[in-house]
Amino acid sequence: MGEERILEPMFEKMRRTELREIQLKRLKEVVHRVYECVPFYYSKMKELNVSPDDIRSIEDVRKLPFTTKNDLRNNYPFKLSAVPLSEIVEIHASSGTTGTPTLGYYTENDLKNWGDLVGRAFKMAGVGKSDVVQITASLGMFSGGFAFYHGARRVGATIVPASAGYSRRQLQYMIDFGTTTVCAITSYMLRLAEIAKEMNIDPISNTSVRKGLLGSEAWSQQMWKRVCETWNMDAYDAYGLTELNGGPGVAADCQFHDGLHVWEDHYIVEVVDPNSGEHCELEEKGELVFTTLCKEAMPLLRYRTRDVSFLYASENCDCGRTLRRIGRIQGRTDDMIKVSGVNFWPSLIEEALLKHPEVGPEYQIIVDRVSEVDRLTIYIETKTIINEEEKKKVLSQTLRDELRELLLFTPNIEVVDPGQLPRVEVGKAKRVIDKRVSG
Repeated sequence: MGEERILEPMFEKMRRTELREIQLKRLKEVVHRVYECVPFYYSKMKELNVSPDDIRSIEDVRKLPFTTKNDLRNNYPFKLSAVPLSEIVEIHASSGTTGTPTLGYYTENDLKNWGDLVGRAFKMAGVGKSDVVQITASLGMFSGGFAFYHGARRVGATIVPASAGYSRRQLQYMIDFGTTTVCAITSYMLRLAEIAKEMNIDPISNTSVRKGLLGSEAWSQQMWKRVCETWNMDAYDAYGLTELNGGPGVAADCQFHDGLHVWEDHYIVEVVDPNSGEHCELEEKGELVFTTLCKEAMPLLRYRTRDVSFLYASENCDCGRTLRRIGRIQGRTDDMIKVSGVNFWPSLIEEALLKHPEVGPEYQIIVDRVSEVDRLTIYIETKTIINEEEKKKVLSQTLRDELRELLLFTPNIEVVDPGQLPRVEVGKAKRVIDKRVSG
């Protein structure tokens, strides 16, 4: 691995002591700025009896107030801005399907930093001027598509801004333009492979796609393997949030695919207990919390992402980067399912299902309640059509036994033919339907 893989080696391979000095300097600056410019943070810090002068070390970040998604919604649209509206040049938003959307807004310098950080992810994946990058994420208020656009421009790649949907056209573009790298929501790559089969297109022999920057939803190691095998590609995990600096501008994995490097010159990352908010030790799973260090328009202190991961204890990676790594996102704190007193994330089921080569990538988890008793039914598709006896006696029973060991209760397994479960052409796959009445 040469320096050509690294966009900003000054920061990516910096000594930890030097990096921490930069973080502390920037942390002090951002705390002073939000204290003086953002009434929300001024009030929050006053409530905690904390002033900017109390921040003397990186660890002092724990003295600062948390920021939650509800705080962003309650201060919609511009009450968290640290700059005049005239300096905001771009606005993005979450889908807002559950209420007021959460915003991310940007100054000119924020946009430059955004492109630089996503550019690092492209370079980490070995993507450069000779590549054709096809963006299948939406180029709209959702920040994902624009993140890839800004990053691809930063590394000088040829850009195909296809945006979301129109799967048949996406595949034709790949062939016509010689696409080498695809940016997508993870599950969409397997949906594209299904459409390719309908069109008599072999993703491996008929396209030049060999790299993918994927994200926007939790995906298991087995899902990563499926995507890589289906496309003969090297798939890279790109992580971010609209609220921080526009996904995926927060962390990405290198060619060794062992954790995601956080851009620590732009963020301080913590892991806290999702219930108590207390600090978690290295390698201990909890909720990711980020403090922005360079964001001008909307700096955030200790933003609670609700994403569950952990911080690696090791500060070394075979790629040579010294940036601390987080584990692949396991799920979200509010996505955890509780059935018959057992808590688990959908990714646990996905990992178990996709270990079996005869199981297709599409599945659906249905939770309901019968006679006051929770019931979990998992619908899975086979990869190819198999006879009913094999479905029931071999696959259903095997999966039922394996999942009983994992979940500590017995789920119902329904095996169906390929193409029977609903598909999502635009957006994240809908894996879980909970039919129970809340409360």
